[in-house]
Amino acid sequence: DGEVHINELKNGNTEMFWNPTSEVRRQRLKRHIVLFEEQTDFESERLWQHVTSAINKGDQHKATQEKFVLEEEQRNAARERRESGTEWKPLLFRHDAGTNEWHYKYEDLRPWDPLNDIAQFEKDGILQTMERHLSTRMSNHKATCINNQITWHKRSAKDCRRRKTSDQPSNHSQNTESSCSTPESVQELSDDDGKYLGFESLCAQCGKEMNHLKEIHSAVLSLQKAQQDIHR
Repeated sequence: DGEVHINELKNGNTEMFWNPTSEVRRQRLKRHIVLFEEQTDFESERLWQHVTSAINKGDQHKATQEKFVLEEEQRNAARERRESGTEWKPLLFRHDAGTNEWHYKYEDLRPWDPLNDIAQFEKDGILQTMERHLSTRMSNHKATCINNQITWHKRSAKDCRRRKTSDQPSNHSQNTESSCSTPESVQELSDDDGKYLGFESLCAQCGKEMNHLKEIHSAVLSLQKAQQDIHR
């Protein structure tokens, strides 16, 4: 949260490298910390609490003692595992034999998506991202609606064919036959697929989700235009 400077030892010059302004701080993601009472014994904040307390009090001697106690406990535990032939299986990290490095199993390196990602949090040591899933949810629901409509349309077409094979067709049945047609290919369905299937529009939830996405898209375009104006 503070300024970072680069000090040139040859000539003694100092150069500003990083200055987290109030605007930068305001744009940061909110930090979520697991409550101390909910942490397990081996989580850093709880494990090193006595060392941290001594450092905050300025008691370097006490901090060194507490650090030694922790490290000695870990050495003893490792010795006991080695003597009993127990393999140490890390819960959250994996070892890369090629680079001899440890990597967090659940690391998420994808860019932050401000339109879909709400917050990032840790649960039981696993890093997770809370997402809106607007487009996915809408697509799944829309697919369900379309499948239901296709089933309805196929059933109607089947009823039409059944009437066509009637032994005693009437004028009414002939008119019904002429109104029956083969359903369009599912692959050719578009955003107006409800109309192809005899429906004016998709269900209310689909419409609401689509409108929401249109509003978000419009807002993004507006931001992009403003950014282009600023660059110019």
